[in-house]
Formats: sequence, structure tokens, C-alpha cells
Amino acid sequence: MTVSLPPAVPFFPPALFEADRAALIGLVREVGLDPEQRFILGRRTAAFEDLLREDLGAADVVACSSGTSALSLVLRALHVGPGDEVIVPAFGCAPLAASVVGTGATPVFADIRPDTMTMDPDHAERLVTARTKAVMPAHMFSVMADMPRFVELARRHGLRLVEDSAVAQGGVLRGVPAGLWGEAGVYSFVQVKTCGMPGEGGVVVTRDAELGEKVRMLRNHGQVAGQRFVHHAVGLNSRFDEIQAAFQTHRYRGFPKRLARRAEIAAYYTERFTPLADRGVVPPPPDQDGRCFYVYTVLASDRDSLGVHLAERGVATHVYYPHPLPAHHAFVPYAPPGARWPRAEQAARRHLALPVHHLLSDAQVEHVADLVCTFVTEHS
Repeated sequence: MTVSLPPAVPFFPPALFEADRAALIGLVREVGLDPEQRFILGRRTAAFEDLLREDLGAADVVACSSGTSALSLVLRALHVGPGDEVIVPAFGCAPLAASVVGTGATPVFADIRPDTMTMDPDHAERLVTARTKAVMPAHMFSVMADMPRFVELARRHGLRLVEDSAVAQGGVLRGVPAGLWGEAGVYSFVQVKTCGMPGEGGVVVTRDAELGEKVRMLRNHGQVAGQRFVHHAVGLNSRFDEIQAAFQTHRYRGFPKRLARRAEIAAYYTERFTPLADRGVVPPPPDQDGRCFYVYTVLASDRDSLGVHLAERGVATHVYYPHPLPAHHAFVPYAPPGARWPRAEQAARRHLALPVHHLLSDAQVEHVADLVCTFVTEHS
């Protein structure tokens, strides 16, 4: 009988919240037995929103049920709808396009930069038409998009700028936190994100207090605080859980340390892999500005063989987006016939994410780097 053993270096650690187990159990009991009996959008959610707002210097932070619903709420609050176009990356997660389609608008796919795998501002600008309402760049893996360029693009053409910063909490570019470059940004708290939790959740972050109020109303079926069953607009059920809010508040003080560990690991990988760039494995650009370290992703000319090489030696890896968004059946209707996105197609074929979570030991990190370097030596 063959026994399948867990990887020696897991991509995401199974014991991610073990150090906080007692605190989480205590919070479940505290919230469950609270005489107020409020389990969504209560004082704990408000306290967590206040914590993030103060830390970021934002005008408002609105907790939602997920990063995906946060994107949808922002687009609705900006009155994106039928007849509008929103420029999105051709490479990335489905919500980039699905959130646009959900408003009745049309996603327009822009190709990406070959080095960062983020949306190419030059290609995005060529796609602007009279129907374009917004542009929505996304930060990808460990690299923030070129937000200064997108700010200028949006200003030049009078567009709304939505920042899909779901993976980038803790990232800072030119002194500006991820999420605060556009009119609104989002974070995701699904467990694998940099500030993840044991469940779904997210926030909208914005410098525009009025926009924040619109999102706050839309997240709760179009109701405003203190006026239950009075619906001012058709909204969503995108409410935040009180237990998760309390748990996120509890863990937030350790977020900088966890993020710093991810950055340390990423810097080590980049140092080891930079000499491999002309031999088939290309690391992210070494610049530390605008880095978020959600996952660490290389571009490998023989991606599948490298993945097998690592798996056979106990290292788990991940391929996030094996196809560009316009190639998915769900989004083919929004792709112009015959259109191609060559850089997105290349990234889909070549990208491979390596473990970078904060619980990795130095020995595990060195083991991963050694195996990648060995693979390149053996195959060059």
C-alpha cells in the first residue's frame, strides 16, 4: 500500500491559526454569549473598520463579506452599469471580469507587462473609448500595478479608477498604501492572503467619505444604519461577521511582523533566482517599492517540469491562472473575435508560485531555493 505523505514544504500551512486557537475559541464564546446577540455589522466590526481606517489614513473602511463583493460594491457605488465599459487585466482572477459583468457593464481586457504580470498602462490606454467608464488595474502576486501611470491615465480621460488591491494589504508604493491610489480599493481576508482569517471577508478602503457611505449602504441591502427595513437602493448582502472582526482585530498587531517575514523570504528567493533569469527561471523585479508578498511567483520556461521536480521532493507549488481571462467560457462573449493577449498567454503558460508564508523556516526556504537552482543546472 502506498502512503501519501504531506509535503515537507506546504504551499499554505495547515496550522496557520494554531497560535491563536485559544483566542479564537474565546472570541466565539464571547460573541455567542453577548447579551446583545449581534453577529453581523456590530460594534466589533465597527472597531475593526476604525482600526484599519486609522492605520491607513483612509477616509473610510467598509467591511464586506468578501473581496469579490467589495469590488462589486465599489462598481455599483460608482454607478457603473449597462452601456459602460471597464478596462481590466486579461490575466488574473475571475472577479476582475465577473464583478463588471454583474453590473451589466462590459469588461474590456488589456494585456499585461511581461515583468510584473500587472496590467500594461499603455495597452489599457489604447482601449479607451467613449463608453469607457472606469479602469481597474490589479496587483498581482507580490507586485503592485503601476498606479502612478493609471492615476494619470484616469485623469487624462476622465475615468473612474478602481484598485483591485485584494492581494496587496500591507503593500506601499511611493509612500501610498495599496488600495488608496484610486477612488477605492479592496482587501481580501480569505485565509491565504497576507492578513487572512479562517473564513471569507474583505473591506473597501477609500479616501472619499461619500463613496464610503454609499458602499456602506449598498452592502446591507440598501439600508443605512438606524433605518432597518428602509431600502434606499438595490444593494447586496455583503455583511461582515462579528467573530471574524474580533479575531482580525486581535491578530492585527502581529501583521507587520508576518508581512516582514514574507518580505525576507521573497528577498532571499530573488537573490538566489536573479542569476537564473537567462537560464529559464525569471523572478519578480528586485525593486522593494510596491511589494506585497501575497505569493512569490517565478516565470519558468519549463513550468510544468519544475513543478514536478519540486513536488517529487516535497515542495508544494501552485499555478493560479492557467488561462487568460478572455479564454474562459464565461468571458468569451466579451472578447473581440480574433483578439490576442500574448503576454497574458505567456504568463499563463509560465507562472509558478512558490511557498512564501511566514511560518516557513530558514531551512525550508533554503531547501526550496536549492531545488529550483538544481533544476536549472540540470536542465540547462
